[in-house]
Order: sequence, then structure tokens, then C-alpha cells
Amino acid sequence: MAIRRYSSSTQNQTKPKGQNRPEVLERIAADARKQTDTRMQGYREQSLRLHPWVCARCGRAFTRENLIELTVHHKNHNHDDNPPDGSNWENLCIFCHDNEHARYVEHLAREDQAGSNNQELPDTARHNPFANLASLLGQQRQDGKK
Repeated sequence: MAIRRYSSSTQNQTKPKGQNRPEVLERIAADARKQTDTRMQGYREQSLRLHPWVCARCGRAFTRENLIELTVHHKNHNHDDNPPDGSNWENLCIFCHDNEHARYVEHLAREDQAGSNNQELPDTARHNPFANLASLLGQQRQDGKK
């Protein structure tokens, strides 16, 4: 069995040039600090510092591992309104955030439709699928006792 020996020239070829120089490492660290500072100035990072990592609608809790699924919602739907106290923000999971924007789009469409017909549209649904549920459950209990 032959033992393979590497010369110092082979070892130097595997390392990128200049990677061990202190000035290069300092520059990389400074760039990383600058990127962190820039990111922390964004409204998402501010909201994550101000508000708990919990969806304001469904109550789902988040950790560092799944924090990417927590979004910042602008309550007044104006993405330029970013007060430093976070009063226009709420943290929502991606599902509740999508639902909130869908509701807002439907609201705008309903307003457009009402404006074009000059009539008022109902704010709530008229059909209640569970209206008769209590009596159905009562009948099922009575049938089971016979």
C-alpha cells in the first residue's frame, strides 16, 4: 500500500489566495456588519424586534427556524407608512397574511360594484350552514338513546 504525500505546493493550490490576510478578514467582517445594520433598518426587522413572534390572527408561535413564515402586515395597507413605534404593523403568518389581502381585494371589488350599481351591498353572508346544527345533533342524541 502506497502512502500518498502532498507537497506544500499542492496544499497551497487548494486555498484561495489572500484568504488568511488580516485586512481581507477585516473587510469581510465590516461588510457583514454593514449588511446587518442595513437589514435592521428595514421595517420587518423593526417589527420583529418590537412585536412578539406570534401571528396576530391565529396565534401561531414562531422560532428562529420558521421565522421566515412570519410576515409584517401594514394595517392600513400603505407600505410607505412605517412609523418607528410599529403602530401600523402586525406580524401575521403567511396564511393569515394572504387571507387578509384577499379580504381587502374583495372589499375593494365590492365597493366598486356597489358604486357602479348605486346600491348598498350586504356586509355579511346571509347563508348560515350551521343554523340547524343544534337540532340535528339533538336528533342524533335522541336516536342513539332509543
